[in-house]
Amino acid sequence: MERKLIKIEEHDNVAVAVESIKRGQTVIAGQTEVTAQEDIPFGHKIALRDIEAEEAVIKYGYAIGHASCPIKKGSWVHSHNLATNLKGMLTYTYEPDIPRPANVSGISRTFRGYVRKDGNVGIRNEIWIIPTVSCVNTTVRMLADMAARECGELCDGIYAYPHNAGCSQLGDDFETTQKILASIVHHPNAGGVLLVSLGCENNDLEHFLPVLGEIDESRVKMMVTQDVEGDELEYGMELIRELAQELSQDQREDVPVSKLKIAFKCGGSDAFSGVTANPLCGRIADCITALDGSAVLTEVPEMFGAETILMNRSDSDKTFHQVVELINGFKQYYLDYGQPVYENPSPGNKRGGITTLEEKSLGCIQKGGKAMVTGTLQYGERCIKPGLNLMTGPGNDSVSITDLLSCGAQILFFTTGRGNPLGAAIPTIKIASNNVLYERKERWIDYNAGTILDGKTFDDAAHELWDLMIQTASGEHTKNEIYGYREIMIFKNGVLL
Repeated sequence: MERKLIKIEEHDNVAVAVESIKRGQTVIAGQTEVTAQEDIPFGHKIALRDIEAEEAVIKYGYAIGHASCPIKKGSWVHSHNLATNLKGMLTYTYEPDIPRPANVSGISRTFRGYVRKDGNVGIRNEIWIIPTVSCVNTTVRMLADMAARECGELCDGIYAYPHNAGCSQLGDDFETTQKILASIVHHPNAGGVLLVSLGCENNDLEHFLPVLGEIDESRVKMMVTQDVEGDELEYGMELIRELAQELSQDQREDVPVSKLKIAFKCGGSDAFSGVTANPLCGRIADCITALDGSAVLTEVPEMFGAETILMNRSDSDKTFHQVVELINGFKQYYLDYGQPVYENPSPGNKRGGITTLEEKSLGCIQKGGKAMVTGTLQYGERCIKPGLNLMTGPGNDSVSITDLLSCGAQILFFTTGRGNPLGAAIPTIKIASNNVLYERKERWIDYNAGTILDGKTFDDAAHELWDLMIQTASGEHTKNEIYGYREIMIFKNGVLL
């Protein structure tokens, strides 16, 4: 009998359709045969036995909600008969589940990167043109275009990063903007930075430089456009020429993978994201942390419903309480605005077969593998701890990739099942969860995890993806770099003057 279902864990009472299934068709999941009582769309769930009303629906070995009405064996399980169990604030108890280190035999342990004066390592040697305020966004774009044509060959590229902030902000929002921009200026992939200010914004250089801290003036240049006599574009070009000459002396050298900080993100997820692409990333997270590197997860709302798994992998009681604060702090953010804490998944997620937030979260945290959680990070806080770090931030793709950039991650693994072209300011390895997406979107996708559905083992796929990471860290370009998908967006939470 043809296999058209995936049963993820032994005690699951639903399985996922690998292909669309027609009513009356008999298929098999593990040792269980089931006849479809209705059409089951690709990626959606089918009941493997009768499920009573209010009974838990089990996937990934955990409850993803409860049956809102009786569900017959072979029925389609989705929003019409499955409801979330989640509500409000929770209290948590630390029940340590300390994982064993991953097997790292047979994988590369070095890459060729740029060692910076502060000991951090970049995997690119680029010039970044960063506005302190959105008013000069067009100026930085024009400078990047001019500089790339004139002196882009002296480094790994020259790029502008316009954004949505820097003025008319108060309190926490203003501090968040400053911290994120400061961390981006210090990012090791930026061999040189030109800071461009308008001159009258809240985040002018007088107020930004104390937050920025110590800099290498041969690597970080500044321009206040209101103060430039004459053409600010020509003056900006003079500064970029100086930076390009400085960067032209830099050379790659062999460094250990412990110098890597790897970020993980999912966007446009489908039911297979938690089956193929995300757990495959989890293998990478396990290996990089076993070799004393760092892995970083954000998207805190997409941990709701699976947070205790991460909490119990904390390396200490102190870290556990930090994770509790991270989770409850983001719940409080929703409640302060009178919004439901569990207003997720998105319409696209639901079309892809994800029904409840528990289901989405249990798939989402697969990107962290089984690594030990060693710390939490706030907006703009740089990652310094080896191990798995959890960073505050929403699920919004543009904001969360910027959060991950600001922590100092040099490379981003971005999984997707529905498809998403978004790219970060750092090399973004885009991973498709299924073959259909990979075949449709060649310009978006770097690796196809859908081959796991065809029988490729996770071990083989993980070795391939690890090798791709090493090649990328050593200079090979990802699709987001080749096709120019690079952007940032800064989190806002308060009054705009």
